[in-house]
Amino acid sequence: METVAVSVNILGRTYRLRVAPSDEEALRKAAQAIESQSKQYGNMYAYNDHQDLLAMVALTQITQLTKMQDSLRYKDTDMAERLQSIDSILDKILHPTQNSL
Repeated sequence: METVAVSVNILGRTYRLRVAPSDEEALRKAAQAIESQSKQYGNMYAYNDHQDLLAMVALTQITQLTKMQDSLRYKDTDMAERLQSIDSILDKILHPTQNSL
């Protein structure tokens, strides 16, 4: 698998990673988002400790991710139930003699 070397800066520290070329842009955007959100929390709550700021960003992001996953799981279940209902209706329409037995 081909990888590229990428350096990102978060709160004054440089992190060097090797990622697939297709992941580079997403990684850079993620690093920028972490940096931005950390600075916002630092300003809002007068925190200076980078570890505290990063922990707050991680908690916020994972909470949002968990909510999204739960929502998608519910939507997938709901969609499957609706498709089964439609399939049942179509089966009755397309095969009326089989359903009367």
